[in-house]
Amino acid sequence: MITSKQRAYLRGLGASCPAIMQVGKGGVSENLIKTVSDALEAREIVKLSVLENCGESPREVLDKLCEALGAEGVACVGKKIVLYRESTDKKTIILPR
Repeated sequence: MITSKQRAYLRGLGASCPAIMQVGKGGVSENLIKTVSDALEAREIVKLSVLENCGESPREVLDKLCEALGAEGVACVGKKIVLYRESTDKKTIILPR
């Protein structure tokens, strides 16, 4: 669980990074979960764009991904969502303690 100050810091980082993935009409699938998990392990913070043809709202997508990945939902603004999960392999952590 992250604090509100840590969430605000991560929200600032997420605002400046580009969306690296899109969630389309397939919704939250096993393939998407695996891809996002790999991206979180490499980057720790990931921004996704939820397309109009997705059958779920961005908030539903965020909740499903957080539950499946053990990640924290940082932001859900419009059609963009930002996820954070601390990497197990990295020695440098982007979140200040």
